[in-house]
Amino acid sequence: MNMELDEVLGRLSAAPVPPGLAEIEDRVFARVREEAAFAAQATNRLRIGAIAVVAALGLGVAAGSPVTAVAAPNTLSPFGPSSPLAPSTLLASG
Repeated sequence: MNMELDEVLGRLSAAPVPPGLAEIEDRVFARVREEAAFAAQATNRLRIGAIAVVAALGLGVAAGSPVTAVAAPNTLSPFGPSSPLAPSTLLASG
């Protein structure tokens, strides 16, 4: 097995270097720099997310808090349940 491995490694070392292999190091380091820049923005994203959560909680508490009911003024409406302007009350009183 060692002989076969030595032969394969010898053929590999004699083969020409692929052209894309020369620039792979630059591409790898460029990608590492991109990832580092993206990770540096994590605190900003975390801050914005925390603000959104606090705002959502505030809106939820405000919408779910008990509110005292205000009595609506008695208004005249021809289609209300006990309206003095209903045709039945107008005909009965006349």
